[in-house]
Amino acid sequence: MTDTENIRVLLVDDQPLIRTGFATILDTEPGIEVVGEASNGLEALEAVERLDPDVICLDVQMPVLDGIETTRRLTAEDTRAAILILTTFDHDEFLFQTLEAGASGFMLKTAGPEELISAVQKLAAGDSLLAPEVTGRVLSRFLGRDDGAADSFSRPTPGASAATADSAPDLSRFTERERDTLVLVAQGKSNSEIAEELFVAPATVKTHVSNILMKLGVKDRLHAVIWAYEHGVVNGS
Repeated sequence: MTDTENIRVLLVDDQPLIRTGFATILDTEPGIEVVGEASNGLEALEAVERLDPDVICLDVQMPVLDGIETTRRLTAEDTRAAILILTTFDHDEFLFQTLEAGASGFMLKTAGPEELISAVQKLAAGDSLLAPEVTGRVLSRFLGRDDGAADSFSRPTPGASAATADSAPDLSRFTERERDTLVLVAQGKSNSEIAEELFVAPATVKTHVSNILMKLGVKDRLHAVIWAYEHGVVNGS
């Protein structure tokens, strides 16, 4: 997607009224276009292949094929679309299962219109999205307080070689700017905020982040954050 193209969004939810509401919110925002809708996971898989969206807004609990399994299948097919999980259930089991499956963001349906628009824009730009309190829960469970969660996040993405929990942090693989960027990413800063702090262009930050993810062998920024905390690159206390 180029800077001049609209962000193409696919809405997946078994409740027509919710899809209509989300479509109304997103279609009124310049630069965002809802290109299709689906009422279950199987319809979503077909729609993704046909419509090639940039962002998929995906419900968790749906008939036929739920959001967690849909995310797993999309990840296995190496879809380029970012997956934003939208749910009414603020339960850790959904959060960790969807992130393990490959989702890039997690939001409650109680979020406001501006939050939804911002989430779609961030995911389309290559960011991950978790509210700060949710990120804290992820890190808390991953960093040794819940072995089950740690095991799930230790799995590498398809075709990648993720860092292992007992390996020493090899920062020599990063350039100085990439190390600075990784620290700021782990602090929860956006690309624009990092660009301002490092006095570089946002496009340069995006390149640094892409290089970091490639060198770590992880799918997205969230897993880079986990790696940084796990290996002591930033202080989690």
